[in-house]
Amino acid sequence: MIFGMKVFALIDGKTKKGIRGRKQSLEIVRNAFSREDKVLWMHASSLGEYEQGLPVLEKLKEHFPDYKVLITFFSPSGYENVKKKKHMADAICYLPFDKNKEIQEFVSSFDCQIFFTVKYDYWYNLLIELKNRETKIYVISALFYEHQIFFENYGKWFAKQLKNNIDWFFHQTIKSSALAKNIGLVNSSVSGDTRFDRVKQFLDRDNHLDFIEEFKGSQKLIVFGSSWQTEEDIAQLLVKKLPETKFAIAPHDLHRIPHLLKLFPNAILYSSLSNSPTLQTSNYQILIIDSIGKLSKLYSYADLAVVGGGFHSAGLHNILEAAVYDVPVIFGNQYKKNPEADNLVAAKGGKHFDDFVTAAAFIEEVMKKDLSAEEGEVSYLKEISKNAGDFVKSQPNSTEIILKKILI
Repeated sequence: MIFGMKVFALIDGKTKKGIRGRKQSLEIVRNAFSREDKVLWMHASSLGEYEQGLPVLEKLKEHFPDYKVLITFFSPSGYENVKKKKHMADAICYLPFDKNKEIQEFVSSFDCQIFFTVKYDYWYNLLIELKNRETKIYVISALFYEHQIFFENYGKWFAKQLKNNIDWFFHQTIKSSALAKNIGLVNSSVSGDTRFDRVKQFLDRDNHLDFIEEFKGSQKLIVFGSSWQTEEDIAQLLVKKLPETKFAIAPHDLHRIPHLLKLFPNAILYSSLSNSPTLQTSNYQILIIDSIGKLSKLYSYADLAVVGGGFHSAGLHNILEAAVYDVPVIFGNQYKKNPEADNLVAAKGGKHFDDFVTAAAFIEEVMKKDLSAEEGEVSYLKEISKNAGDFVKSQPNSTEIILKKILI
């Protein structure tokens, strides 16, 4: 795997960043910690897993205020985003490659008391080294599914390593727990998904975004969050069909901005609004978000959200960030690692589709019926909006469940 990454880095900029960044990891922790410093360590593969693990890390820090905090990432998309934001870590860096010498040097730089990885990012030399040092090791929001390596004949060694080295698995679902127990991983409980805890925190913060009230006015707003090509195809169809509706598009990658400007030549960029205070944003139908970190607040203004990643194998982006604000969510049906998506659909707070044409037709119908609804009438849009919010708010406090077990 390491060799493959180094080869791929020759043609992929993100992978190259990860390779270069790992060369600095040891220096970062040695500058941040002494060998005697007690440390809480969270490892997250990427940005989504970081958000998922953060509520647990915050609560652990409250219980152990004297401990320092380390956050490591595998993916550049996680590391690059979080290092630019305000965060609680004393050190943040890439996880070194899982080679004995590198891991031993890294781990020996501090005294890790509690380590947890989020969802399913396992590094075996790291786990062995931490276990040898008597670190408490957990998996938060664990998710096992069929066809993982652990369930193949050649994967028995990997399952054994997890059994030997991880103290407890906190599973998202009953199915995940049952699958894990089938391969001997019995130190586990079902605690739910900590992402629900994370997004519920959004309701207590200030979600104001400059210029969005003026842009939206009294019209309905559809937000396309973390969009890929297929979601943008939906937007193209709807812009023509719903002239009285506003659209905000936040691509999954800012490199898509030039492409979006070609698709929507009459759109306005979010970054241009602060430079043009007298601009009448209400005159524009389409707003392209070309800034990082706005999306979770932008959803609070939405009447409906289309969330990207579900129309291909890249993976569905976070639908809960929208649903928590009573916003129904539309997405593609090519997902297998997102049980919350099936549950949101079952709660009638979201809907998935095979193709963008059908999705666009459904959204058009829903929005037009809402616009034509009589005063006092509960439209289908209002109904599914309430369902979305109720679904998120009804979920258990997973962080509380996890902390009770860890702090026994």
